[in-house]
Amino acid sequence: MGIVTAIWEKWVEFKYEWLKITAAAMVSPLLYMIALGWGLGSMTSMDNIRYIDFLVPGLIAMSTMNNSFSSVATALNTQRIFEHSFEQIIISPTSLGQYVIGQSIGGSLRGIYSGILVLLIALPFGVSLKLSPIFFLVMFLNGLAFGALGVLAAILSVTHSDVGRFSTFIIAPMTFLCNTLFPLDKIPRVIQVLIQLLPLTHASSQLRSISYGQPASLFSILVLTAYSVVFILLSVFFINKRKNL
Repeated sequence: MGIVTAIWEKWVEFKYEWLKITAAAMVSPLLYMIALGWGLGSMTSMDNIRYIDFLVPGLIAMSTMNNSFSSVATALNTQRIFEHSFEQIIISPTSLGQYVIGQSIGGSLRGIYSGILVLLIALPFGVSLKLSPIFFLVMFLNGLAFGALGVLAAILSVTHSDVGRFSTFIIAPMTFLCNTLFPLDKIPRVIQVLIQLLPLTHASSQLRSISYGQPASLFSILVLTAYSVVFILLSVFFINKRKNL
């Protein structure tokens, strides 16, 4: 029931602010497509693939990450620091593990919604992608990992501004470096190795491969799953640690 409760909480948030959420989720991808897809993309291609077709899977991975993380981290941090309603969750019979999983799934669903919006925005640009159930599974796992990271960031943050700093130092670098806007072979090998360890790299590369009609990598799917599990376990650990102080 803890999982269902957390997901229902996210649904209520979405139901009353869906118009604002939808508009906000569309702005950045649209600007990237206009500036890079039409602008820079008209002057370049990637291995005989139009740049816009290369760009959109990366934007989907990026949008899924950003919205999954922010929808959980911002709301939960506000509940914990300002509203002090998170304490009611801690002292209730709700399993903390279930609550964290529910928050992560709720964030992932918000991320999938933003990813679908990117797909719809891409239609007027003439983007041709091959979609399959595994494509949406990768979106879900990507959102789940960053939704769980959002819980962890909200718990570790001392002030509300710390969530913004977390985004600046963790989320923003992945936004630009993890095989989203340009291929990794364009950067030095040493940096490539580090970037290939990050979850968004696996998500963007798999979404791009699947959209090209290539098979998904089981290794990358397991990596995203592992990140989700680790972030969930760390979130539960730090919640329990704070509860016992």
